[in-house]
Amino acid sequence: MHPHGSDAPAVRWRLLDTPPAAGAWNMAVDEALAHSVAEGGAPVLRFYRWSPACLSLGRNQPARGRYDLDALAVRGIDVVRRPTGGRAVLHDRELTYSVAAPEALLGGPKRAYHAINRALVAGLRRLGVAAALQPVTAERAPAPSLAPCFDQPVEGEVVAAGRKLVGSAQRRLGTVILQHGSLPIEDDQSTVATLLLDTADRDDAGPPATLAEVLGRVPDWDELTAALAAGWTETFGGELAASALTGGERVRAEDAARRYAGAAWTWHQ
Repeated sequence: MHPHGSDAPAVRWRLLDTPPAAGAWNMAVDEALAHSVAEGGAPVLRFYRWSPACLSLGRNQPARGRYDLDALAVRGIDVVRRPTGGRAVLHDRELTYSVAAPEALLGGPKRAYHAINRALVAGLRRLGVAAALQPVTAERAPAPSLAPCFDQPVEGEVVAAGRKLVGSAQRRLGTVILQHGSLPIEDDQSTVATLLLDTADRDDAGPPATLAEVLGRVPDWDELTAALAAGWTETFGGELAASALTGGERVRAEDAARRYAGAAWTWHQ
């Protein structure tokens, strides 16, 4: 984190803004970046989008036989299983961020989660969103279930007007923290429940917040990513330098993408 008042050297972060891609490729790139950090590379903040629209499942979420594959196909929605935990998220008209950083830099999973979310709040406030972190409650983190990721905010999550605005998931990969999350711009995450085969698995929760709703307009991609990047440096200090995938990262991602695209991984639960 930002070494306020210390003599620690400023951290240089890589900033990647990658073009829209399929779910398997997006997850493979996050994994490849985490491996680069594990091998001594600079920590990474990445912004990305999905094409086609994609339903991402949490690593341990039950899914086999639970989703209407015909409905997914008719709507042109892809499916991928994330390397991180959490619940189902629909990625379409949204921004996804990912962070890969040494655990020692961010202070462990829980501290990292809160610090990253504070940086997201700082960026959203620069846009004019009255974002905040969900305060401490008696609620525990939700178990891996079929409920949508945006169903209910828990402590430390990014909220606006009392509703979850960013849904994030995290995993420790050796000494590296990988966290990624979705900021719905216009997506209606309540669509996720309609893709379940069993209506008993659906719930009556109200629709989650979207950026367009809380901001009153749809910012363009460059404005949005610039605000989030500025919030990042405001929170963490150091430098955020534009970067791109290296040749080695691309090769590693191509290999991992085959695994993420396979039914054995996607439907293993």
